[in-house]
Amino acid sequence: MLSLCTIHTIAQDNTLSKKEKKDGWKLLFDGKTTTGWHNFNSNTIGKAWKVQDGALYLDNTVKEREDRGDIITADEFENFEFTIDWKIDSCGNSGVMFNVIQDPKYRAVWHTGPEMQVLDNECHPDAKIEKHRAGDLYDLIKSNKETVKPAGQWNTARIVSNKGKYEFWLNGNKAVEFTMHDAQWDALVAGSKFKNMADFGKATKGHISLQDHGDKVWFRNIKIREIK
Repeated sequence: MLSLCTIHTIAQDNTLSKKEKKDGWKLLFDGKTTTGWHNFNSNTIGKAWKVQDGALYLDNTVKEREDRGDIITADEFENFEFTIDWKIDSCGNSGVMFNVIQDPKYRAVWHTGPEMQVLDNECHPDAKIEKHRAGDLYDLIKSNKETVKPAGQWNTARIVSNKGKYEFWLNGNKAVEFTMHDAQWDALVAGSKFKNMADFGKATKGHISLQDHGDKVWFRNIKIREIK
């Protein structure tokens, strides 16, 4: 049995500690509502995105097209530290995009925003493809090692963006490190499935997006700290 002292020192999900507040962290999900999020190229959020047990949850049993789709933050971010907990259903696929530009001329978030892959590495077909596994910079750079937990278990991811320098962290491991907006970045994109998307990976700031890839996925403890 946990003592009262122990109970009081356990951090609650979807909250900020005094230190986090002092350091400039902000919650992007309050654990109760979908406030602050909307579907890409929309002003509203579809019915498939729900709050369940303190998590932002994609219910893939909702089939109506107008109620599905990727969601994005209300605000745009440039230099930041972003953290999120996620868990994926068995054989599931999703992702976290950044530097997403919302504009009717773009059909999808991934036409502009690079992705940190969210995946069940055990049985989703993408796990057989290098650069398509959990924690990878999708289709561009693979993780240095596998630290993802099995489907149904929570993972903690972190994305750092600082003046064109980026880091991906998964469960405490710096999985990927890269620079955008230089010749090496352009070469990476030219060798990927994004090579024919003129504006992919060009923006220096934008929205953060959570992907509807058709599978059940849960997100919580979504926080951001802008880097000055």
